[in-house]
Amino acid sequence: MEFDSHMSGVVLAATATVNVLAPGWSRGRQYLPPIGDELAEQVREALRSGVRRADAPIFPSQLEELAGYLTELRVMFFLLDSGDLDGACELLNKMIIDAEAMPTLSRHDGEPWHLHFHSPDASWAQGWAGAMATGLAMVLGSAMHDRLGLCSAPACDRAYVDTSRNGTRRFCSTACQNRVKAATFRERERQRAPSTPAADQP
Repeated sequence: MEFDSHMSGVVLAATATVNVLAPGWSRGRQYLPPIGDELAEQVREALRSGVRRADAPIFPSQLEELAGYLTELRVMFFLLDSGDLDGACELLNKMIIDAEAMPTLSRHDGEPWHLHFHSPDASWAQGWAGAMATGLAMVLGSAMHDRLGLCSAPACDRAYVDTSRNGTRRFCSTACQNRVKAATFRERERQRAPSTPAADQP
């Protein structure tokens, strides 16, 4: 399932980048974002996960600016997870204004004309923030807003986009899904095991 070929990529990139930049829990372990060059490389990979042309060097000041915007997107996922669609939409509206997102037809790198959601003179971080906020707004403004979620596995709060056909995804990754299946299996086996009779008292 895709929201739209380009917007799907932006939404996937936004979700992956939020997960890189946000501290919390990941796959059963406490997560802290990396620092320095490792952070820049992981952000670049997260952006590439949805948008192929994301190879420009990333500078520390750009990362700091982008992290400021994506803190709001992190909150948006928590609002959605709690069922507060109104709050999530209001937050995205604020982010769209803050990032000065605006539709602009652009042509570059030999590509045909296509739509961007930032002004031509926007900073790198502002451009990404505007595109991400707009892409996520398009999802929240549709019947597919429940395709965005937070992992339901214990000790994990990573965001995910459900692109499955039936819309039943509940976990950020196969690793978390397998953790929950294994824990459920162990619990069933524990309940099924016969209890040991108490030893006779003297």
